[in-house]
Amino acid sequence: QVQLVESGGGLVQAGGSLKLSCATSRYTFSAYSMGWFRQAPGKERDIVAAISWSGGSTYYPDSVKGRFTISRDNAKNTVYLQMNSLKPEDTAVYYCAAHGGRSLYVFDYEYAYWGQGTQVTVSS
Repeated sequence: QVQLVESGGGLVQAGGSLKLSCATSRYTFSAYSMGWFRQAPGKERDIVAAISWSGGSTYYPDSVKGRFTISRDNAKNTVYLQMNSLKPEDTAVYYCAAHGGRSLYVFDYEYAYWGQGTQVTVSS
């Protein structure tokens, strides 16, 4: 079982930045590809970033490309999401997820393990 714990959410003004972290105690963290998703009230859960097990490949949808950066530190068993130039429409609960494969995975149904989520609120 992989346990994921997100942190770093909060309230920020439009144009500001936040950095989310997702930590796991799983010693084989480096074998997992990771993703960040978000879900706003009344909307579906959407991917905002994905990173392969090695960190060599990343994916971003157009909605966040150029503003969000996913990274991982396998020595610390942690994946990060740096969010810059935040907009009110980025307001959502953000979740990290883990996949036991080595590719990039962009659909939520592909991920077996999920964190509890952290709220990000961007005020205008």
